[in-house]
Amino acid sequence: MKSLEELKAIRDKMKNTVNIREENSDKIRVVVGMATCGIAAGARPVLSAFTEEVAKRNLGNVTVSQTGCIGICQYEPVVEVYEADGSKTTYIKMTADKVAKVVTDHLVNGNVVKEYTVANM
Repeated sequence: MKSLEELKAIRDKMKNTVNIREENSDKIRVVVGMATCGIAAGARPVLSAFTEEVAKRNLGNVTVSQTGCIGICQYEPVVEVYEADGSKTTYIKMTADKVAKVVTDHLVNGNVVKEYTVANM
């Protein structure tokens, strides 16, 4: 770090990341299963990809968080999307590569990516 401005830029960047991960009932919540089974299956890069993609698109109506075991270990990594109206979509066998499609189609345009969902097992 070479200047106070550089420190402030780092602070502002981190504030945006923290705000993405704060929960609010008026927002769409993306929850990534981060229990041992999820982490072993690759959930950490999925969580990072969602956080980065939501921040990159400046989606103020979306929060990204993590949870423990969701209960369907054979389908990890598992991501649940909770809409403001209370409905839930469960995405299974997620990868970081699939995240951009889910963000674009589901979070931005409101269209569930059915081929990635638990209903499509």
